[in-house]
Amino acid sequence: MISNAVYPAAAIAVVAVVTWMLCAFPFLLFGTRPLPKTVKYLGKTLPTAIMTVLVIYCLRDTDFGKYPFGLAEIVSCALVVILQTARKNMYLSIIAGTLCYMILIRV
Repeated sequence: MISNAVYPAAAIAVVAVVTWMLCAFPFLLFGTRPLPKTVKYLGKTLPTAIMTVLVIYCLRDTDFGKYPFGLAEIVSCALVVILQTARKNMYLSIIAGTLCYMILIRV
């Protein structure tokens, strides 16, 4: 019988190995060769596209026609945009936006 601690440890090990392999794959594939233009293009455009999709996904169920008219979402998104523009600190923007939203939906 397998110990109760072995299964979680094995699962964590497998996840760690797969994560490492995914991070190492581009370096193994391209080595010291220059990146293809397509990969450079995707590297520039995908982060913005992914963030846009996430914002739309998060705001999809917001009812702007009923009280409080999505005020918490709008204020929180505005705070994130302002902080990101001013400070360029992703962690500060995410934490402050989340805290702002959580406070506003409780008040």
